[in-house]
Amino acid sequence: MKLRLSICLAVALLLGAWRPAAATTSEWFAAARQEVAQTWREGSSEYYLPFHTVHMPWAYDEEQNKHYQNWPPGFGLGRGRFDAAGRWHGLYAMGFQDSHFKPEWVAGYGWKTYWQAPANVKLGLGYTVGLTTRTDIAHYTPVPYLLPIASVDYGRFALEGVYIPGGNSYGNVMLLWFKWHTDSQRLFGW
Repeated sequence: MKLRLSICLAVALLLGAWRPAAATTSEWFAAARQEVAQTWREGSSEYYLPFHTVHMPWAYDEEQNKHYQNWPPGFGLGRGRFDAAGRWHGLYAMGFQDSHFKPEWVAGYGWKTYWQAPANVKLGLGYTVGLTTRTDIAHYTPVPYLLPIASVDYGRFALEGVYIPGGNSYGNVMLLWFKWHTDSQRLFGW
């Protein structure tokens, strides 16, 4: 029952985060499904290497931070593509150690738009929606998420991160990772 509820919530989040102009929910769902399928078919391989977790100092004291995993080992794979407007669409799966040194698994869809910065650097901002599983949240029951994602890209490399909002001693965490995109024919002329 919990798994079914989690999947329904994830689909609702995906539909809620989707932006195509569609008259009905079924048209909307068909457009979302088509976008995911197109990204899978036309995307290039991407590799993710998580490297740092930041527990925000206003939510965690120094003593708490001493006991958290701040340098999580992990790895991820994905498929990413750039559309005609230069926006990134990606599908991904990643595994890494959570703050309590236990395995965490995530899989989802991401979208970012970009702005040009000096020296062939691009700044990206968007959202990601998906499912995560952790031992401390219903013992690995999949939980949906919708989070902001940001990046600094240079050529085929990117520094990316998501922010997990929360309160005092929960959430308020930023996860950072490196990404390598295998497509050498990027739309930005790199």
